[in-house]
Amino acid sequence: METTILGRTGLRVGVAGLGAGGHSRLGLSTGGNEAGAIAVIHAALDRGVNLIDTASVYGTEEVVGRAIAGRRAGVVLATKSSAMRGGEPMTPAAVRDSLEASLRALGVDRIDLFQLHAVPPGQYETIRDRLVPVLERARAQGKIGFLGITETAPNDLEHAMLARAIPDGIWDSAMVAFHMMHQNARERVFPLTRAHNVGTLLMFAVRGIFARPAQLATTLRELAAAGQVPAALAEEDPPLGFLLHPDGADSLTDAAYRYVRHEPGVDVVLFGTGSIAHLQRNIDSILKPKLPEADRARLAALFSHLRGVGLDVPGRPR
Repeated sequence: METTILGRTGLRVGVAGLGAGGHSRLGLSTGGNEAGAIAVIHAALDRGVNLIDTASVYGTEEVVGRAIAGRRAGVVLATKSSAMRGGEPMTPAAVRDSLEASLRALGVDRIDLFQLHAVPPGQYETIRDRLVPVLERARAQGKIGFLGITETAPNDLEHAMLARAIPDGIWDSAMVAFHMMHQNARERVFPLTRAHNVGTLLMFAVRGIFARPAQLATTLRELAAAGQVPAALAEEDPPLGFLLHPDGADSLTDAAYRYVRHEPGVDVVLFGTGSIAHLQRNIDSILKPKLPEADRARLAALFSHLRGVGLDVPGRPR
């Protein structure tokens, strides 16, 4: 596993990180069971993945806790509290309770990276001023190592929240959406995270659109009909087939992971899975060299103007 330093945290992490949410939730949402989820986590650890990202709302903290029992050393454990509840910012007491519940569920006395989850841009300052003091007290008590923040990607297509949050100097990490057809974090986020030494966790690298050729084909037809991409692109079979060649990628998911992995400013590429074989394929792709420059240039020419493509939310139909 290749490693990097997660911003100013100083934590050495693998460039591939295991996400315990998404559509799969370690396989628990796709027909798997707890034993299978634990096996996936163990396989990830055995392959050098040391950052595991979960959240209170994922319903996977307990299984993550059971999987890392006896293997806590070297694991960078990240979880999250919701920032909003019922359309309103969480109260300090609710976030404190969420942290305590996460500690119990995970079976640990310290969380390496505790993140506020899906912070909307319109509520950022209120959430910051209301909730950061309670998190700082928890950090002083040794319950939290570092503080992170995550954007609500489908509702913040210009990364407005992170553009305001990163310069504040509070957040040690940021979770951001970036992929082949939603590229604007390149201009809006990564220059800031690099300037302020904020670690980045990359989400939505593949999610549904690049794992499902039929969905991608439909999306390209819709974009072509709207004049957003060339009409000829919607007729390619397979979709985005120009990426698949002997010197390029061997699949769309392979291309998608390699595209984001080598973007300046990306530290950890998160992926989700409920299968050990799929886990290995994902790691293999993340560790491959970057895509050929000609392919990256074509992706920029075709898609850099797009916003919000492929940002589907788990459990929500497209």
